[in-house]
Amino acid sequence: MTTAVHLSADEARRIAVRAALLDGTATDSALDDVVRALAMVRVELTTIVMPAADHVLYSRLGNAVRPGDAERVLARGGLWERTWMLRPLEHLPLFTAGFRTWLDRAGARGWVEANAYFRQSILDRIGDVGPLTSADIPDEAVAPWPSTGWTNDRNVTQMLELLHGAGELAVVGRAGRYRVWDLAENVLPAALLDPAAEVPREQAARLRSEHLLAACGIMRDSIAVSPQELHGVVPVGVPATIEGVAGRWRVDPAQLEPAASDRDLPDRITLLSPFDRLLTDKQRQLRLFEFDYGIEMYKPEQLRRRGPFALPILHGDRLIGSVDARADRRAGSLVVHGITADTPFSPAVRDAVDLELERLARWLRLDLVR
Repeated sequence: MTTAVHLSADEARRIAVRAALLDGTATDSALDDVVRALAMVRVELTTIVMPAADHVLYSRLGNAVRPGDAERVLARGGLWERTWMLRPLEHLPLFTAGFRTWLDRAGARGWVEANAYFRQSILDRIGDVGPLTSADIPDEAVAPWPSTGWTNDRNVTQMLELLHGAGELAVVGRAGRYRVWDLAENVLPAALLDPAAEVPREQAARLRSEHLLAACGIMRDSIAVSPQELHGVVPVGVPATIEGVAGRWRVDPAQLEPAASDRDLPDRITLLSPFDRLLTDKQRQLRLFEFDYGIEMYKPEQLRRRGPFALPILHGDRLIGSVDARADRRAGSLVVHGITADTPFSPAVRDAVDLELERLARWLRLDLVR
């Protein structure tokens, strides 16, 4: 049994920040190297400030990346998308074994089999015409999707989602807010789809768990990997305790090596996306960073503390507040409605936050309006 390591809270936070590539060392990296290090980058198309993938990449790469670069790399086959996450291509064989069981896990095999003609019609149509959106595909279902929730009677989008989960379709881009679909065999490398490249499910679960832990650096032991990613916990990494912080933890062993653990964090200000890797677990935010944060756009206005879609402020290894901002693209402005300081900002920190807002506005090609 591996002996648990004991970390100070400062050490644990530095591990999390370094693993998330928020220590300023990734500025010369390639876009796909950043996605590889983070294991996945969230696709979230809200334009309140900017799409999540753009923001996550800008936070690491700065001016080395431009808005829309992630979608452009996806379109040319440099990344692939699954469950609303952009992923490195070489991770594809870790998912192919799960393609065959996807319909059963989704409880949808019977519905897809009952709509065999509809399924084949979609595949044939895309094969003949080329990439299509859901708006381009007629609803030929003979049995409606049985949900009573938001997917009720959305037969086309549901079939597309299921064929995607089963590995038959791939996302190749977007037309507005619609995903553009193509046959997976037309998009994804044949060598990676080859059954000979497939990684068995148990081994794949462990490797994916290791990738996720490496991307987070340190995680709570109870969710050492994302349950939504793997439908269960795979214990990887080194058990850890953190001084003054409740719970059991697991840490990526690479972060305990002297080359990583001795590296100081720069005293830099970064404005994070609400969907950033550093914010992957609310309990980790609360316990490790002592940062109480969540997206408030669905809260009544009188209950909002930070703003509907506030951007967390990272200062070194501390989350110190948030910025309530909105991009008004018609007016060409990035409008700052307010800044929440969880602890009072020094003049130097206030100036650094203002400077980072100016940089972000320039990157978005908007005028900053305070």
